[in-house]
Amino acid sequence: MANGLKIIFVFVDGLGIGDNNPETNPLRDARFPNLAKLLANAIPIDACLGVDGLPQSATGQATLLTGTNAAKEMGRHIEGFPPASLKKLIEKENLFFKLRKLSKRCTFANSYWIDDPHTIPQRRQSVTTVMALTALGGVRGKKELLAGKAVNHDITRWTMHTRGYNGPLVSPEEAADHLLNIGEENDFTLFEYFLTDRAGHSRNRDLVFQTLETLERFLPKVATFAEQPNHLFLLCSDHGNIEDLSVFTHTKNPVPLIALGDRSENFQSLQTLADVTPAILDCFAGEQNV
Repeated sequence: MANGLKIIFVFVDGLGIGDNNPETNPLRDARFPNLAKLLANAIPIDACLGVDGLPQSATGQATLLTGTNAAKEMGRHIEGFPPASLKKLIEKENLFFKLRKLSKRCTFANSYWIDDPHTIPQRRQSVTTVMALTALGGVRGKKELLAGKAVNHDITRWTMHTRGYNGPLVSPEEAADHLLNIGEENDFTLFEYFLTDRAGHSRNRDLVFQTLETLERFLPKVATFAEQPNHLFLLCSDHGNIEDLSVFTHTKNPVPLIALGDRSENFQSLQTLADVTPAILDCFAGEQNV
């Protein structure tokens, strides 16, 4: 097991920095003091990437997790699942692959409700799925979720009963403990939460507030990771959405980059999504496993 820096990186889809009006920006609602505290010191970074149009998930996530401006490479913002041309970029330049080259132990903490962790249909492969399959050889499946060694994409497992899951729900705090344990076992741990983007598109306030209530309880517990020596907590997004309920589309707002703990100063001057992966790699540069 490596000594040295450990990072938990929480990627929250569709989370921008909006205005101060709680009528349109639910992140400013008084019910979410923990989120407000975390976001208060967030570094605003650009998600538009110098490309016309609204930023989108496939190119935004690819940029965030490769360090390459994928929107410029593709000539446009691309939504949803990455097409073949973008997959090639992700396979070659993804953060997991680069960390493995540095002999760092990295993992994707999300679970997939599948028995075979090596096979996911091509049409359902997100940026993070492509990363995990390419660099790590597989993902966490049913077995890991049931053993508390993975975190479901919805955190509490509330969406899983329609997919054959018959187990209990877990609290956001329990899920946070599972992620913290995974983080202790690896040098770099990535967790993806995308219900913020879905809720923002829906403009359904009940769903929006349910989503944010989960994060209100989950994120502060995960952020305690940064309180230990040589531990770093990161949070970032790919584009704005849920912070502006006056529209059902993505926004051009900057997204928050939160860096807490050891070497957080490496992230203070970042400008765009493309700067995040290089900053993470710089944190690990020169470290040796023992």
